[in-house]
Amino acid sequence: MAIKAMLELHQFRHSAFCLKVRMALQAKSIEYSAIEVTPGIGQVEVFRLSGQKQVPIIVNGNRVIADSTEIIRYLETQKPEPSLIPKDPIHAAQALIIEDWADTTFAKLTQTALLQAASINHDLQKALLPNGMPDLLKQAIESIPSGFINGLIELSPKKEYTELIKSLELIAKLLASSPWLVGKQMSIADIAIAAQLSLLKFPLSSDYPLAGQGVPGINDNPILMDLFRWRDKLDESLTANQNMKK
Repeated sequence: MAIKAMLELHQFRHSAFCLKVRMALQAKSIEYSAIEVTPGIGQVEVFRLSGQKQVPIIVNGNRVIADSTEIIRYLETQKPEPSLIPKDPIHAAQALIIEDWADTTFAKLTQTALLQAASINHDLQKALLPNGMPDLLKQAIESIPSGFINGLIELSPKKEYTELIKSLELIAKLLASSPWLVGKQMSIADIAIAAQLSLLKFPLSSDYPLAGQGVPGINDNPILMDLFRWRDKLDESLTANQNMKK
């Protein structure tokens, strides 16, 4: 394996894409050091390392990889087992299609729903702010009226919200007869979906005060409880896997 003794993950802790990479690292039992990036000034270092400002990025010796999908593809070459991209070409295609949908259409719906929830819940809004953010900036954000923030979010309750609920129900149906979305083992599809679900209802691993919080009407929807339990079980198994490695 070509992974260095301690790989670096530069991240925003509450980013679903960063969580996706953490889950992949846990699945492969790869030790890593998480470096929390402060929005704005902290992204200067990200740009210096990778030539762009987005996280996640990983640093493995002289190699710097950006983008969650590219990072997982890279990890597959460095530590092939357990494989997160199925070896069967049909299953691989299915997994990558689901992952792409999760990272684009589904991600936009979940992010918008979370932002809207945070716009009317100052406690949730405050909990989502990065720890390294300057106090003056935090205070400025917290002082913005909820109605103003809500007005900036383009979410049509009759369209996007309905589309999100339908998508969640379809995912739940897919998982009703199998613990995995594709094939007979965990894949990049499961990790991508589980990461986005964590924006709708934060897992226990998020710790206080975020654990269990999320989007009202979704995080407490009885029809979706099995879906979030699936996410929690996956999260717990990956955490246990990483702890065993240590």
